[in-house]
Amino acid sequence: MLSDTIAAISTAVGESGIAVIRVSGPDAVGEVERIFKSKIPLTQASSHTVHYGHILNPDNGDKIEEVLVTVMLAPRSFTMENVVEISSHGGIVAVKRVMDLLLQQNIRLAEPGEFTKRAFLNGRIDLSQAEGVIDLIRSKSDKAFSIALKQVDGMLSSKIRRLRHTLVETLAHIEVNIDYPEHDVESLTSQFIKDKSSEVMAEIDRLLQTAEQGKILREGITTAIIGRPNVGKSSLLNTLAQGEKAIVTDIPGTTRDVIEEYITIRNIPLRLLDTAGIRETMDVVEQIGVERSKNAVSEADLILMVINASEPLHQDELELMEQIRGRQAIVIMNKMDLPSQVDRDILLRYFPAELIIPMSVKEERGLELLEEGISKLFFSGKLEAADMTYVSNVRHIALLKKAKQSLKDAYEAADQFVPIDMIQIDVRLAWEQLGEIVGDTAHDALIDQIFSQFCLGK
Repeated sequence: MLSDTIAAISTAVGESGIAVIRVSGPDAVGEVERIFKSKIPLTQASSHTVHYGHILNPDNGDKIEEVLVTVMLAPRSFTMENVVEISSHGGIVAVKRVMDLLLQQNIRLAEPGEFTKRAFLNGRIDLSQAEGVIDLIRSKSDKAFSIALKQVDGMLSSKIRRLRHTLVETLAHIEVNIDYPEHDVESLTSQFIKDKSSEVMAEIDRLLQTAEQGKILREGITTAIIGRPNVGKSSLLNTLAQGEKAIVTDIPGTTRDVIEEYITIRNIPLRLLDTAGIRETMDVVEQIGVERSKNAVSEADLILMVINASEPLHQDELELMEQIRGRQAIVIMNKMDLPSQVDRDILLRYFPAELIIPMSVKEERGLELLEEGISKLFFSGKLEAADMTYVSNVRHIALLKKAKQSLKDAYEAADQFVPIDMIQIDVRLAWEQLGEIVGDTAHDALIDQIFSQFCLGK
């Protein structure tokens, strides 16, 4: 347990109905009591009770704010410390006045993520659960939220701990045979190591099978909308975002910069980038926009190339299709409400038929086909079962791959009857790598780096 008391605003700063200020630490109740007046002293309050009263200036007794104060005594709180939450009126002035008084007591301003960090250090949650908390906050779809919630509940942690327990049994078996070699039958020990390594590797493989989908659901698909000027790129963005996010005119080159918008399609989050029309131009500003469009294309996970189906393909479009050949891309034949002049056979030279989508953005026709195409491209048309344990964190994925490689090395060494004290090194390394996921073997610098990504007050 840490010895100091911290405070931070836990709600977004700005105008709102209420704002919540969280205080945590061994002296949280006593320090808040010094500036709070109610019917009963906070130090006499029972845990998990709410008290109406006023924040007072202890120097002159002036009323600063009317509040509700919630008391949660250790260890029955998020941080497993004494926690006091002050619910004040929303608004910058009200919150600032209360915070200023709190920080004049023996309370310091919390660092980003420090409340969750204390929950981890005090043993309430492990590191993967803590990372699930930030994923909950950043979720961009219902599915991503569900995955993060399962991680917070410890579904991934329990799987990792079972795998580590299997490796501990393996290490114990090896230790016994190292200490008592006269009782060892080398062939039996080697087979035991191979069996246990295979068992854990198979489970790691099952987790890694969900990694790509989990990563997409967590971070979203960076999607670049590209094409020549005036083919309907901005109209497509506005239609998908269900709002006027980009300026749409009949004048070519209206979009001069990359416009970003988040949407969700079939529970898949997409980070849409509407780019400037790619063409040769003498306009200096438009040239910068075209260059940024090309950079967006190189960084995108998915490319939506929009063409005007009412006109023959332009040379610029043929060059663009050649550049994105082999990428995750969908061609949208827009303006299908007009007679088509595009030679579809040319498109089939570059893209499969199922990734060529006829649409009329103006009449909002073909949106369902586009959604289905994106879903099939990344998820074979459907997501996995609701009870699936997804691995979505890049750090977790990397550690699982490292642990698998260590176990593969151990298996191959056992298969070649390498001395078991040498094999022990690889098994122990896998055990430590899995331990980094839940924080059992994570070093302090890593822990600090992870919690620094949290918002203030969480």
